[in-house]
Amino acid sequence: MKIACIGGGPAGLYFGLLMKRLNAAHEVSVIERNRPYDTFGWGVVFSDATMENMRRWDPASAAAIEEAFNHWDDIELRFKGRRIRCGGHGFVGIGRKRLLNILQARCEEEGVRLVFEREVESDAEFADADLIVASDGINSRIRARHAQHFQPDIVTRPNRFIWLGTKKLYDAFTFVFVRTEHGWFQAHIYKFDRDTSTFIVECPEAVWRAHGLDRADTAQSIAFCEQLFAENLQGEPLMSNARHLRGSAWLNFQRVSCAHWWLRNPQGSHVVLMGDAVHTAHFAIGSGTKLALEDAIELARQFQQLGDTPAHIPEALERWQEARRVEALRLQNAAWNAMEWFEVCGERYCDQLEPEQLMYSLLTRSQRISHENLRLRDKAWLEGYERWFAARAGVQRDPELPAVPPMFTPFSVRSVSLKNRVVVSPMAQYSCADGVPGDYHLVHLGARAMGGAALVCAEMTCTSPAARITPGCPGLWNDAQGAAWQRIVEWVHANTDAKIAMQLGHAGAKGSTRRAWDGIDLPLPDGGPEPNWPLVSASPQQYLAGVSAWSRAMTREEMDRVREDFVAAARRAARAGFDWLELHCAHGYLLSSFLSPLSNRREDDYGGTLENRLRYPLEVFRAVRAVWPEHLPMSVRISAHDWVPGGNTPAEAVAIAKAFKAAGADLIDVSSGQVSKEEHVIFGRMFQTPFADRVRQEAGIATIAVGAISEADHVNSIIAAGRADLCAVARPHLANPAWTLLEAAKIGFTEVAWPRQYLAAKRQLESNLAREKAAAQAAPGRS
Repeated sequence: MKIACIGGGPAGLYFGLLMKRLNAAHEVSVIERNRPYDTFGWGVVFSDATMENMRRWDPASAAAIEEAFNHWDDIELRFKGRRIRCGGHGFVGIGRKRLLNILQARCEEEGVRLVFEREVESDAEFADADLIVASDGINSRIRARHAQHFQPDIVTRPNRFIWLGTKKLYDAFTFVFVRTEHGWFQAHIYKFDRDTSTFIVECPEAVWRAHGLDRADTAQSIAFCEQLFAENLQGEPLMSNARHLRGSAWLNFQRVSCAHWWLRNPQGSHVVLMGDAVHTAHFAIGSGTKLALEDAIELARQFQQLGDTPAHIPEALERWQEARRVEALRLQNAAWNAMEWFEVCGERYCDQLEPEQLMYSLLTRSQRISHENLRLRDKAWLEGYERWFAARAGVQRDPELPAVPPMFTPFSVRSVSLKNRVVVSPMAQYSCADGVPGDYHLVHLGARAMGGAALVCAEMTCTSPAARITPGCPGLWNDAQGAAWQRIVEWVHANTDAKIAMQLGHAGAKGSTRRAWDGIDLPLPDGGPEPNWPLVSASPQQYLAGVSAWSRAMTREEMDRVREDFVAAARRAARAGFDWLELHCAHGYLLSSFLSPLSNRREDDYGGTLENRLRYPLEVFRAVRAVWPEHLPMSVRISAHDWVPGGNTPAEAVAIAKAFKAAGADLIDVSSGQVSKEEHVIFGRMFQTPFADRVRQEAGIATIAVGAISEADHVNSIIAAGRADLCAVARPHLANPAWTLLEAAKIGFTEVAWPRQYLAAKRQLESNLAREKAAAQAAPGRS
């Protein structure tokens, strides 16, 4: 094959090298715009796993890189006068210039033709090439020329950064945070050769401009950074080699992601994007070079497996893209999480968190590193942090005993103390007759109260017959229902140490529907035994277009009546003995319909601005809070993101949370979506936790995280990082009422109390899990 690699970065050089090694008959050229053995930038990092991959594919270049690289395991935080260090992270650092020089030399040894100081404008310049690798970087001209096919999604991020170097040496990947009168700066620092360290300085755009850095040249910017980090640099200067840049040396990161990665051009050559040309990863996790090198390895592997002739190119490229797409997306998602953390850390974490918790939040920012993964990396550090966190939660403990995991620390609000951080979510069961909970609810809620969770929430309970979602939903509009709930509450209190919460709500436009198993959200069948009832909401709407009944806008008189229905239900909940009350203002139900601009199109004082849209939900909340016992907590469930353009976003969620906090709310239960069927939700593990995190830090109120939280590792990571105060777990509790007890046993925390009737099962479960763990560790192939 005749192969042209446009761009002499890691992707182009390494792919050219691998293909020449695969078949010496290939004609391989690498075309680079810069001079021979010249490059820009400072150090780059990649993982131990990438290094192992390189050893298999070209031992000679791997050996040269290993001789030149710096390897370290530690991450160090310097923050608020403290230095905190955690080990076991396994990074490789090498000078970008040295890495490229090694690959250039290896290419020459293997017979790859290197062409320097040539600008390539188009792939059409290589009409005789069978394969053209466009590894021409983040501003790829080849990608731009074929943008209609490649469909690049390019997002410019808000933070500014400058990539510098220093002769001051650091023996860990070091993060330094410094506060100025205008906001926070952070530095990402790592040693990459015997006498030089990379020193990346980053800050938000507003902070950058406030310091006049938008008007500073490179020398002035360096002088500013030297003064800002003087205590850390200890007299060593900062250096720049960004002479290739025009204008400011401060950059905005660009996230690049392409829908298609290759094509056949009009000249008949196959053109493939590689490295930064096709996907970028933020420097916050240092995976850009890793992506480039592993792109090259995977495409070479496909040619090795399929055959390396021109006839095999289309299949090889198709299989390569499919093989790399998932891994690239995984890394880009992790890098996105890490990038967003650094973009908001000044506003959201640096002032709010103590150094210990900021370190934990920093380490877990990408969601690739979890609580138990930290234990594998640095057990002593994590256990020390667990003890610090437990002490902050009021746990007094003998230092000889194992540390208490964060999910099993207590949490108190008003007069209620929860034994741990696990909540059984409110989950609709559609199993009431005339709104009265019966034996089913006693067994359902009682079993989950015995299962180890600290707080069990009853499903959304309706304030009138017309407030129900379905005819099977529970109510609190009469005393018979109140007495039935009291029976359940008294059973939970008599037989468990769990607390029990009531969630009050009104279905609004989502009411008068069938039970979920008969057709979720579908209206009741005409002529059936259970007739439909009229629907009200903030504005007229039809939840399922062409299917649902139309609701009508509430009148002021109806608003007064519904408010008083909530008040009466809250009084009954207090008499029934509930420990906690939650007001449901999420998921498109009545109060949510006022909050969202998607469903509130009123032109009176209750529509328009967010302040107006909040008016009625706050009115209901204040009225309920006034009759709910002062010593008992009250939370509010909100949809923090409507997932529809023009709907509420997490920024509005912060304002909503602040308003409810000012009205007397103790916690915000942070969910999202279900407001409109036009939503496009981005699902994933713990996918709603970032909303709870933002509300907690920016609104200054405790939060409950919900959504795809399914194991102890998730709960521990969320609670330990301060992303939420409680975790509500839904479907796992449907599958296993004793989910909390099982998760405790899985992580080896045996101090959780079980019902005394079940103690024999506790010992057996813990023994079985211990044996399984020991067998897995002793299995062949494990170190």
